[in-house]
Amino acid sequence: MGVSGVVERIWRYPIKSTGGEPLRRVEVDERGLVGDRLFAVRDGDGKFGSGKNTRRFRRMAGLLHLRSRHTGETPELLDPAGRPVPDPDAYLREYLGRDDVAVAIEGAVSHFDQLPLSVLTTATLNWFRTATPGIAVDERRFRPNLVIRTPPGTPPFAEDDWLGHDARIGPDLHVTFVRSSERCVMTNEAQADLPHSPAVLRAVARHHDTKLDALATVTRPGVVRVGDPLELTGRRR
Repeated sequence: MGVSGVVERIWRYPIKSTGGEPLRRVEVDERGLVGDRLFAVRDGDGKFGSGKNTRRFRRMAGLLHLRSRHTGETPELLDPAGRPVPDPDAYLREYLGRDDVAVAIEGAVSHFDQLPLSVLTTATLNWFRTATPGIAVDERRFRPNLVIRTPPGTPPFAEDDWLGHDARIGPDLHVTFVRSSERCVMTNEAQADLPHSPAVLRAVARHHDTKLDALATVTRPGVVRVGDPLELTGRRR
């Protein structure tokens, strides 16, 4: 069916709801990018730190100003200035003003909000910047795993046409695109050099029914690299 684009950037988020780490290559297994959201900030009630309050999540303002890196058995937490902290649990308790939080590895309850792999195109990002003039918009607001550079002239929301299709990314990785993410207030949150802006979620809601990206399951694990082509290989049966 032809190449739909190439991998422009790869993002992994070792501690859920913190800023991510850019990668040049990464292994992908059935769970998703190895190490992605493998850890979360968990409170005494067993809820995970997030930008929202739900049955599973507890709003913990400020997590997006932190970043994390996957280092193997334990993740590395970076403060807002980008400096590694020696004791993540102690740092988070002081930073969040809570004495019941700790970095916890995934157990029986998944740390993923939806499916393991989020893919977003440059065509959609470029449209979004045009549709929201004066608003600082880049992919970090939408927390994709893969940003796909699409050919000139590709319409926005090209990801919609991938849903229900199998695809190969690079020589090894095979995925199936299933649905789009339902966006929430996390897209509005301030992080690093991006200010808080409720206009972000309003624009997604107004123009695309709060949905943005293509979510995929992994059907054959492999390695993905910056520059790898994404090729649709057929419709799912």
